Amino acid sequence: MALNRLIVRLCCLLALACTAPPASAEPSWRDFPGVSSSAFVEPNGDRAIQLSIEVAAEPQAAFDAFATTEGFRSWAVPVAQVDLRTGGMIEASYNAAARIGDRDNIRNQILAYVPGRLLVIRNVQAPRDFVDPELFQHTVTIIEFVPAGPGRTRVTLTNSGYGGGPGFDRLYRQFEWGDAYTLANLRRRFEQGPVDWSRRERPAAAAAASEQVQGQH
Repeated sequence: MALNRLIVRLCCLLALACTAPPASAEPSWRDFPGVSSSAFVEPNGDRAIQLSIEVAAEPQAAFDAFATTEGFRSWAVPVAQVDLRTGGMIEASYNAAARIGDRDNIRNQILAYVPGRLLVIRNVQAPRDFVDPELFQHTVTIIEFVPAGPGRTRVTLTNSGYGGGPGFDRLYRQFEWGDAYTLANLRRRFEQGPVDWSRRERPAAAAAASEQVQGQH
C-alpha cells in the first residue's frame, strides 16, 4: 500500500489530525477504530504484522494513494516522489522543508506490484536517528487491495520478517502502531479529502507520529 519518517516512516509506511499518544500510554493498533488485526507467525518462526481497514475508494484509487507521487502526497507526507516500477523507489519525508535526495528521507524500494491489487516494498534508507534500521530492513511490507463492494476497498498491510530478540520486539510494537496509524490516515483521506499540508498542525502531527514509530518517544 502499503505507506513514510514510513511507512515505510513507511511507512509505513504514515489520522493526520491525530497526535501521537502520550508517553505514558502504551501504543496499540487498537487505538484506531476500524482497523483489524490478523497477525501471524511465519513457518520459520518470524512474526508478521497484518492489519486491515476498509476505505471509501475503488481499488485502483486506493492503490494510487500509495503508488503515485500525487496520491502519496495527498495524505501521507508533504514531500514524496514515487517511481512506480520493479526496483523503483518511494522516497518521502515528513519534513515539509526536505528535498528529494536528502539523506534523512525515507526510501522504500518497490519489489513487486500489480496495478490496483498489490504493492510490495522494502525499506532501504531510514533517517539517521531511526532506531535499529538494519533490523527493519530485514522486513518486507505487502499491501493488498481487494474490492469490498461498490466504491469500497479492503486494504491489508502485512509487514513480515520480524525475528526474535529485544530489537525486533521493539520494532514490532512500534510498527504495529505505526501501520495502524497509516491505515487510519488512508481511510480519512477518502472520507475527508486530501491533506492541506500548509496548515501547521498537519505536518506537526505526522512528525509526532513518526517519532513514535521510530522509538523516539
